[in-house]
Amino acid sequence: MRDTALDQLRIERRPENQSSAWRWLGPAILIVIATLATFYFWLDSETVARVRTSVAREVNTQVAGTVLNASGYVTARRRATVSSKFTARVTEVLIEEGMVVATGQVLARLDDSNISASFNLAQAQLVSAQKDLKETEALLSEARINYERSRRLVEQGLASEAELDRSRALAGSLDARLERKRADVDVAARRLDIFRQQLEDTIVRAPFAGVIVAKNAQPGEMISPISAGGGFTRTGIGTIVDMDSLEIEIDVNEAYINRVSPGQKVIATLDAWSDWKIPGHVIAIIPTADRERATVEVRVGFDQLDPRILPDMGVKVAFQEPGRADTDPSPRSGAVLVPRNAVRNRGKHDFVLVVDDGVVEHRAVATLGKRGSDLLLSSGLAPGETVVIEGPADLVDGDRVEEKQE
Repeated sequence: MRDTALDQLRIERRPENQSSAWRWLGPAILIVIATLATFYFWLDSETVARVRTSVAREVNTQVAGTVLNASGYVTARRRATVSSKFTARVTEVLIEEGMVVATGQVLARLDDSNISASFNLAQAQLVSAQKDLKETEALLSEARINYERSRRLVEQGLASEAELDRSRALAGSLDARLERKRADVDVAARRLDIFRQQLEDTIVRAPFAGVIVAKNAQPGEMISPISAGGGFTRTGIGTIVDMDSLEIEIDVNEAYINRVSPGQKVIATLDAWSDWKIPGHVIAIIPTADRERATVEVRVGFDQLDPRILPDMGVKVAFQEPGRADTDPSPRSGAVLVPRNAVRNRGKHDFVLVVDDGVVEHRAVATLGKRGSDLLLSSGLAPGETVVIEGPADLVDGDRVEEKQE
């Protein structure tokens, strides 16, 4: 019985190697899991890049029947910077950019205080000269009456010849004085007209109907028709453009000027409205060439103006075959339009990164030109394809990408 009790008090011990294995098994499993997770996220970040993309758009760049393509700018045949006739201080400006003005409309007013004083003085001098004239006319009338009385008295023998001579001389003197007074009145009236015109010149008016495209002066500034004051004097109140006089100026290479003739039909395309075909015609070929650039200037008019056409806009012009009865703007060849940062460069070669089902492909392209902030591509890319515009610089063929969420 004592042996049984002793057996119950005995402590059983496990083998040392077995407890050590269980002690390290848990941390090892955790390390393996962490390593696998880290590798998975590292692999995912390397193979799936986040990018921004854009879709290539088709743009027609040539029109059927075209014999020559050229670029130019929209210009206004009637454009003026309105100034004053003399140097003066601006007291009021009545225009803003974009305002439509009529012929003769007041644009600004200048300080007229000194001219007003001179005008009032000239007006008073005219009144004085007119009153002096009336006084002389009255004296002359009296002298003529006295002369007639003296003549009758002499005929009757009641007065001497000397008295008749005196009355005759007085009448002649007053008659000459009257002519001088009339001249004085005319001079005073003309002087008043000068100051009246100067007062009118303090009001700056629109020389023709148009739209204000620039406001160049503010109240309180000095304005002058010539540059003066070391740059502190304005030379114009504002600039007016007659929108009905808009046309296109093109510099055509003299080697191709034989393809252009007056009255020839053209199709114009504004850079700002690339899908809008505008019919027009050749107004004139300027009969001189630019020796340095080897170009000849050509003026092209719009068949119908539109509010979307603005001065200084860039425009492409397709000159049509002479004698064509229509200006059909159907395309003969096209290009695609992509953002400028979609085109990358490697050496002398341009390429884009095309994304197809989340996979990147390098594609060589040929640029045709610029259109605003975009580039025209003549080959290498089809309309509707997706290109990378922002992403890692080291993307290679086969890399997987996904679109960034804004």
